[in-house]
Amino acid sequence: MTDTRVGVDVGGTFTDVALVHDGRLTTAKVPTTDDQSVGVMAGIEKACDEAGIDPDAIGSFTHAMTVSVNALLEEDGATTALVTTAGFRDVLEIGRQDRPALYDLHAEKPDPLVPRRRRYEVVERATTEGIETPVAPADARAVAAAIADADEDVEAVAVSLLHAYAHPDNEATVARVLREELDVPVSVSHEVLGEFREYERTSTTVVDAYVTPAIDRYVGNLTERAAAAGVPEPRIMQANGGIASADAVRERAVTTAMSGPAAGVVGAGALGIPFDDLVTFDMGGTSSDVSLVRDGEAERTTEAEISGRPVGVPMVDVETVGAGGGSVAWVDGGGALRVGPRSAGADPGPACYGNGGTEPTVTDANVVLGYIGSGSALGGELELDVTAARDACARIAREADLDGPLAAARGIYRVANANMARAIRSVTVERGHDPRNFALAAFGGAGPMHAAALAEDLGMTDVLVPYAGGVLSASGLLAAGEKHDAVRTRREALAAVDADAVADALAELAADVRARAVGDPPVEFAADCRYAGQSFELTVPVEGPAFDPEATAERFEAAHEATYGYRMDDPVELVNLRATATGEATPVDPGYVGGESVAAARTGTRTAHFGESDDDSERSAPGRETPVYDRDAFPVDGVVEGPAVLEQAETTVVVPPDWTGTVLADGTLHMALGAEAGEQGGAGDV
Repeated sequence: MTDTRVGVDVGGTFTDVALVHDGRLTTAKVPTTDDQSVGVMAGIEKACDEAGIDPDAIGSFTHAMTVSVNALLEEDGATTALVTTAGFRDVLEIGRQDRPALYDLHAEKPDPLVPRRRRYEVVERATTEGIETPVAPADARAVAAAIADADEDVEAVAVSLLHAYAHPDNEATVARVLREELDVPVSVSHEVLGEFREYERTSTTVVDAYVTPAIDRYVGNLTERAAAAGVPEPRIMQANGGIASADAVRERAVTTAMSGPAAGVVGAGALGIPFDDLVTFDMGGTSSDVSLVRDGEAERTTEAEISGRPVGVPMVDVETVGAGGGSVAWVDGGGALRVGPRSAGADPGPACYGNGGTEPTVTDANVVLGYIGSGSALGGELELDVTAARDACARIAREADLDGPLAAARGIYRVANANMARAIRSVTVERGHDPRNFALAAFGGAGPMHAAALAEDLGMTDVLVPYAGGVLSASGLLAAGEKHDAVRTRREALAAVDADAVADALAELAADVRARAVGDPPVEFAADCRYAGQSFELTVPVEGPAFDPEATAERFEAAHEATYGYRMDDPVELVNLRATATGEATPVDPGYVGGESVAAARTGTRTAHFGESDDDSERSAPGRETPVYDRDAFPVDGVVEGPAVLEQAETTVVVPPDWTGTVLADGTLHMALGAEAGEQGGAGDV
């Protein structure tokens, strides 16, 4: 039977599709729709048409979406109630003592997703030692009745009781009663995030409840549409970089947060390239996402925030900024040019789309700079309106007192790059990594146009643009394996730990993650440890399920020294135990063939601007006649010297002056400052 797989990633502006059939990769890009499932199926149909197959030939369907993160960013999730221990009603609002900006006396935290009027208390008490006051089922029923009789129609309930991570009996009783009495989903903290720190645990549980109805509706609609077309039930990309069944994510909706960005990082990590350490740079229509791949593995975190709200489930560590191709340029009160975070979206989109948009965007700036031309077909079919792009940039030039549309376009391009450079520094320099030791893997519809200039600003000399770079998140879905995580808090000194009891706990965690997985995947174990008195932990691997306290302590101390530069004489504490079940991944071979020669791939020239002068006036920067190439026709080992523009249906690559690009065996374009890429890739027909 033919192995036919499809991956679909929904972005803020476009929905990307990657289809593998008979070993051949077909890609497609369609506008994102209000009901995302409509655009998803339209993209699948388009890719199938191009591949010459019917949708019912598809054997596997993986999907990344923005439903949950959009609900959080736009604050339009479910009307949610919270049930907590009497006296702890305001934990969600009090949060932590730290402020978003330490020296800003006016900085405000986001409003809690559950206002005080929808927070309910139940008399109970658990400590780390056990249950002191059992919850009375009658009290739980009274809370259920109060929720049912509330003036607002509650659509979901979160339950987070004190120390339920250690002793969940009271929480389980409350959840059972609520599920019996109310016809709404109930999220329970010891099931969502079974670890200590009540604020983070409560926040994560509330987020899960808040997005569950939207995820349930969306996944249900998509499953029905897919079934009607003969397409298998979708498997969903989770924030941890692994996929799960539709039923699994409907039960734990919070795991879908940052689903799309995680898929892109997985795709970058799966590239067959001679670099193990990457900064991934995914610039789409609405935002740019950056992350790290170290030693071939995506960096993960359990301390993420989305829209200022802690989400403690394991996820790929992604930093997001509101700078995408559709990000709108504007002038602030002081007359400074700004870019984003507001986006023109897919409708009307940038002015150059010709759909009625008039505001200047990053894409319009790229058109005016000549990186995208009038003959470019975005997504393979959307012809661009160069005049509309210039008019939009001319308007912002007048507002910002700049010398014409070209000066405005230069400014927009530079400001967008500065925003993205800050994001890259936050995941490298601010964490002790030198960006010059990494290659920049650029993808997304807009990323390859900015990558080389951005890398040069950061002192990086290598840029990698995958062949399917315009839809790499969708391609990454095809390369992802199943992944499930579980955590349990167990706070005790490693020197006094009962190794057999810890081994039993690890075995229980392994059973938990395997129960959610298909088949019997291997399980890896880890422990969060810290020195006594510290308020933060480092995660280190453990052999598991057998547990060696001394080996774990040594791993922690080595990790502490590598991270902070020193060891301490204080005893080491065990804080959390973790288990991760990971299914086998299936790498995607893009089947790159290419053309006969670089010369044959050349399609023409156009005037492009590469910052030749510090003077941004129209007169001082006439631009350069720049060769334009069909990237699909580039031969393996073909070399191109900048300046040059390489076009394909889903993205455009800009090779600035002083950069050289070489096509690797899998179609990845390796750009390097100077002649390095050409020397590595071999001589080509320029």
